[in-house]
Amino acid sequence: MSASARMLQLLSLLQTHRYWPGGELARRLEVSERTLRRDVDRLRELGYPVHAVRGVAGGYQLQAGAAMPPLLLDDEEAVAIVVGLRAAAGGMVEGIDDTSVRALSKIVQVMPPRLRRRVDALRSYTVPAVFGSGGPTLDAGLLATLAQACRDDERLRFGYRTREGDEAERTVEPHTMVTVGRRWYLVAWDLTRHDWRSFRVDRMTDATATGVRFRPRELPGGDAAEYVKSGLRSAPQRHHVSVLVHADAESVRGRVGRWGEVTDTGDGSCRLTMEADDLGWPMFALMGIGAEFDVEEPAELVEEVDRVAGLFGRAVRRTS
Repeated sequence: MSASARMLQLLSLLQTHRYWPGGELARRLEVSERTLRRDVDRLRELGYPVHAVRGVAGGYQLQAGAAMPPLLLDDEEAVAIVVGLRAAAGGMVEGIDDTSVRALSKIVQVMPPRLRRRVDALRSYTVPAVFGSGGPTLDAGLLATLAQACRDDERLRFGYRTREGDEAERTVEPHTMVTVGRRWYLVAWDLTRHDWRSFRVDRMTDATATGVRFRPRELPGGDAAEYVKSGLRSAPQRHHVSVLVHADAESVRGRVGRWGEVTDTGDGSCRLTMEADDLGWPMFALMGIGAEFDVEEPAELVEEVDRVAGLFGRAVRRTS
């Protein structure tokens, strides 16, 4: 590995962990501790604030600096990116993945206090306009904690509320974060149940990295997204939804994918059926289809459609 490539790898490691023991960092880079010290000195010369602890248990930690490090971002760009990532992590942008959350974690970690205050002020005094049935919003700090623990192979402890409303503390070995629709899930090995589980992130509280490292296990099937989707499909749902959609079956099927069953009724319309734990996803799917429809069941969906229609109707009357 060239010296330049090694420096980039060193910087990447320092930006994704609170504290690295010197021996472990040298082993990751496959260099001697003396070479590691020289590389750290070069980072300092470039303006990266690397703090060193000497001695047998010594190591390195990237500190927040007086200015953004070279080659990264100027002040305005840093604030803009953090605000954008926090908005996306809060559910205002669909399809965000854990790569964006890791980027947020890195930027905030080295951001000087004056910029953190600006970001916090923007967050505190900005109200996101999120459609109520689109899915829960989440704290970006929580997502960053989970993503960093996944990357660092570090055990997590958090409070969790089950779908039945029961509260419990869980300790897990995190594997991957997955988004489905507008919800986040953490796939992890549950140390209490000795099995794989997926946890809805919006049901977590007080997530904390324990500092205990673990050797990653192999996820059955190897596909975290499919693992979560399979669990959702097999879980008992509260609502059986049936809607007659006045559009051709092929176009509706392309909109809802595998999350609903579409049956051609033979008259230019089709019947959409799905199982749903709450009515947010059916509402979101129907709006995405963009066609006339008649709700057959459940009655609660009729009430939700009426509520949302009234909300939009009042908005139109206020602006006309």
